[in-house]
Amino acid sequence: MKKLTIVISFLTAASSSSACDICGCGVGGNYIGILPDFAKHVAGLRYRYNALQTHLGTGGSITYLTSLEKYQTLEFWGGWTIGKKVRLMASIPYAINERTNQGITRSKNGLADVTLSGYYQLLNKMKTTGRGKMLMQTLWLGAGIKLPAGKYTAADKQNTSQQTNLFQLGTGSTDFLMQGMYDIRLHDAGLNITASYKMNTANRYAYNYGNKLSTSAQFYYKWRIKKKLTLAPNAGIASEHAKKDIDDKVVVDLSGGRMWMGTVGTEASYEKISVGAVYQTPFSQHLANDVVKARAKLMVHMSIRL
Repeated sequence: MKKLTIVISFLTAASSSSACDICGCGVGGNYIGILPDFAKHVAGLRYRYNALQTHLGTGGSITYLTSLEKYQTLEFWGGWTIGKKVRLMASIPYAINERTNQGITRSKNGLADVTLSGYYQLLNKMKTTGRGKMLMQTLWLGAGIKLPAGKYTAADKQNTSQQTNLFQLGTGSTDFLMQGMYDIRLHDAGLNITASYKMNTANRYAYNYGNKLSTSAQFYYKWRIKKKLTLAPNAGIASEHAKKDIDDKVVVDLSGGRMWMGTVGTEASYEKISVGAVYQTPFSQHLANDVVKARAKLMVHMSIRL
């Protein structure tokens, strides 16, 4: 039975539903679900959807400035294994962004920021317990880079003392990632813990999105049906904490924040093909001094081992 591993890549970095790095349009972007282990190469598609309300008034009230923003991303990604301990991954996303305010809808479509990541396996340990069950542990550490392939429109930044700077296809900056993934499984029941830290640089317009820490903990259980089909439902929590942005050396008050989300999903693997879905819903959030409120998110994916 092939090993299942939850992978953070943010990838995003892998830049997520959009390239914005405040908790909001970028939140949940780093989580890509439970994927089957692959011996050599894998390629796949992911679809992400999330939405948020921006420019809320006092106490979360709706005002004439309040907008509903929707972010959809279709993402092609691939992974390559070198030997037994090294993995390389790449993500190329296409973003469809939409903002509606007072019945008027504005959209942005195009390539988003590309992410390249590499992982090294520090631990791969297996032993049989006293009850005859297999106990397995793996630990991967990785690093990555996010390239400014998506368009950043400086004019859309507007006045950051009154507006959030979320509605962009890309950040316009080259950013760096540090990532870790630990998985422990007793027979068919497992726990996976992940962490990713994204270090952002300033773009050529002197705008610097805040650094972001993403974490997740997921429980999963595998069922094997007729030796070919594997089902793996999973549930857990995820969090993102983002520092405030800096605009030309001035701290942007309406940026940064934190969010905690509950996650539930399922994965299915049949021979070389895997499909899955993840639903995330916030249960605690404080984003951009509460002028931003994130809604639930959905991700579906399909991959094939080459």
